[in-house]
Amino acid sequence: MSHDSPAPSPSADPHSRADFVQVRGAREHNLKNVDVDVPRDRLVVFTGVSGSGKSSLAFGTLYAEAQRRYLESVSPYARRLFRQMPVPDVGGIEGLPPAIALQQQRGTGTGRSSVGSITTLSNLLRMLYSRAGHYPACMPRLEAESFSANTPMGACPQCHGQGRIMDTTTALLVPDDSLSIRQRAVAAWPTAWQGQNLRDILITKGVDVDCPWRDLPRETRDWILYTDETPTYPVYPGLDHAAVQRAISQHIPPGYNGTFTGARRYVLHTFATSQSAAMRRRAERFLTATPCPTCHGQRLNPDALRVTLAGLNIAQMTRQPLATIARTLAPLADGTLALGATPQAGDATAIAAQRMAADLIARIAVLERLGLGYLQADRSVTTLSPGEYQRLRLGTQIRSSLFGVVYVLDEPSSGLHPADAHNLLDALEGLKAAGNSLFIVEHNLYLIRRADWIVDVGPDAGTRGGEILYSGPPDGLRTVPLSRTAPYLFAGDAPIAGAPRAPTGWLNLAGVTWNNLHDLSVEIPLGTFVTVTGLSGSGKSSLVSQALPVLVAHALGQKLAADPDEDSIDDLPEGTPRGQVTAGADTLKRLVMIDQKPIGRTPRSNLATYTGLFDTIRQLYAATDMAKARGYDAGRFSFNLPKGRCPTCEGAGSVMVELLFLPSVYSPCPTCHGTRYRPEVLEVTLRGKSIADILAMTVDEAATFFANTSALAAAFATLQQGGLGYLKLGQPATELSGGEAQRIKLATELQKQRRGHTLYILDEPTTGLHPADVDRLQIHLQSLVDAGHTVVVAEHDMRVAARGDWIIDMGPQAGEGGGRIVAAGTPHDVARNAASRTAPYLLPLTG
Repeated sequence: MSHDSPAPSPSADPHSRADFVQVRGAREHNLKNVDVDVPRDRLVVFTGVSGSGKSSLAFGTLYAEAQRRYLESVSPYARRLFRQMPVPDVGGIEGLPPAIALQQQRGTGTGRSSVGSITTLSNLLRMLYSRAGHYPACMPRLEAESFSANTPMGACPQCHGQGRIMDTTTALLVPDDSLSIRQRAVAAWPTAWQGQNLRDILITKGVDVDCPWRDLPRETRDWILYTDETPTYPVYPGLDHAAVQRAISQHIPPGYNGTFTGARRYVLHTFATSQSAAMRRRAERFLTATPCPTCHGQRLNPDALRVTLAGLNIAQMTRQPLATIARTLAPLADGTLALGATPQAGDATAIAAQRMAADLIARIAVLERLGLGYLQADRSVTTLSPGEYQRLRLGTQIRSSLFGVVYVLDEPSSGLHPADAHNLLDALEGLKAAGNSLFIVEHNLYLIRRADWIVDVGPDAGTRGGEILYSGPPDGLRTVPLSRTAPYLFAGDAPIAGAPRAPTGWLNLAGVTWNNLHDLSVEIPLGTFVTVTGLSGSGKSSLVSQALPVLVAHALGQKLAADPDEDSIDDLPEGTPRGQVTAGADTLKRLVMIDQKPIGRTPRSNLATYTGLFDTIRQLYAATDMAKARGYDAGRFSFNLPKGRCPTCEGAGSVMVELLFLPSVYSPCPTCHGTRYRPEVLEVTLRGKSIADILAMTVDEAATFFANTSALAAAFATLQQGGLGYLKLGQPATELSGGEAQRIKLATELQKQRRGHTLYILDEPTTGLHPADVDRLQIHLQSLVDAGHTVVVAEHDMRVAARGDWIIDMGPQAGEGGGRIVAAGTPHDVARNAASRTAPYLLPLTG
């Protein structure tokens, strides 16, 4: 591959740098006033260990400056909305074209956002069904909006386009009918004062709140649970019914007037309207979701479901994988599929239908080349991995045919099997050939080796990084001694597999059925490091992240921990994995599932609060002489409590700025400037540092600062072993990648003292990690196995798989073409299995 000449020095003739983006004095985050020239119209990869500063350069500086310049070009009226947007800390940038950022993020939005909607495929399908669908006799043609469950004219009238009906049952509302109302028989009612208020209203009404629930009259029970009335009654706290009646007859004023709410009404209202994730989760415990009896889960109105194309209504069509949709529509695109007998059918309609079908197939072909053909069009974006979400957006950009744009991408290879990496590279090369520049933050050695230009940032993370070690063609990195990337980039695929451990037993599952897994039997060796491999969409995550934890947790009688910020009924697909554990569960003590879901959805959540470290730190501050003199307790040092937090941002450290036609952004609070606290709280110091100073420290810095505090030292050491030393304690959860969130969860779990055989399950734990950091993490995970536990990971990193003890390879294809175990055995055995798509990439590493 030919390369450009090395980057000219900053002192060279400026005309020789006309084709370069010239960055001068970049100081964003940990960047140390760096100068660098980056070529345009090339595939440029930014490398370096996690936290070295490469994202600060690519996204925090280059993209942020391009965005700022764009916003300056809009009208003054619109620009005033963006005043609080942060300006990148950089001396100057020359030669920067307009930029589009495709960052790593988990699919956002509601359960109504789907693969079809974010790729615009759904719009084309709705138009196709409207114009070319087969209509029953005498049925008028429907507008395209009538085929959308997100519009009033298209949504099912009973479930309003949700596909499910949320309701409750008496057994859920009253799980123990031997209890009285005073003993909280109506478990769905709120606790504390509000629940007491409802009880006191019933006392006024004359209901015996001390009688067992089952002994109350049926009419009374039904009214308490299911009435939609909201009557108001006088409340006399502490009085029984007789005393209440006397007080009323004597015209004694009540303590207050209370409004009654039936249990069912309360639960449905709370789940639908509460702003508190905790309140919604509690309400969800008393709800059940069932398929809508009108649309049978298809979300659309009856008329829309009567229109078909190729024998399928639009709900059935969108439930197919994208690749299957393309094959189904191929006869329509080439004119061999007859159109529906609509009143408007004719030559013009046929031509339009062919063009729409051909456009659909072409759009899907781009996504198939990116390894996404297995995704269903109606799959919720909330279930997509960050890599899937980014590649869907990339596919949309490829079809947009823009010219002269800088695409800034964040690890586009994330979640991609090595067999699909060349297709991704082809797509990127296509964007470049169309006259665009590509600036990519990447750890994948395959993509790095094929870059036109490398910018290596480092040498290490945090304050020990932030320098430009090298900027030039890939071969030149070979001679840079401080580079952490070079040893891996030029080492080749030397054998690294060791002698596998012998299993201490076997965990056997049978009849596993979920997504594309159908009646699957799985044997997992215990006391080993197990890697589940396979193409993207082959069924790895369905097995490792969904079916395995659900079935094992059931066998152990253990409840899986809920994510505090997830609304599971909205976000999860219908049903649960089926199957059973047939052997091995008796040797397990505990299951630990560590996924990549965020540790919080607002800047208020961060590493310090999630791990529990901040509780101990606040107690240390409360024990200082100044805090004691002022009467400050540990709560004063919490940015979540009114007595300590900044009143403007309420302790978030930032305020959300609505940008109308652009995604909302968070900007530092103008009052506390991001410190989160009231000024008087910051006056209290510990060895010269305020509580805000501690939150601004990296894990490495905090580990040094608290080295002599035994309650904290071990926890910081665990975070460092997980490759997280560069993260700041107060770094908002919204700025953490899925891989970082997962490693924080792992470190938090490892701080707990667990006895007995534990099964640890992780989904692609190397996401977002430089090869050097992968080695550190693998030592961490292997130590768990050495301690007698079992570790099961879904993974695409062949170096991780080769160093494991056992591989379960899924496939052979993605979607419905996968879901089977193609090969299982030691890395050496799987690498020599001709049926495995993983084997060719594993073979050089196993010797």
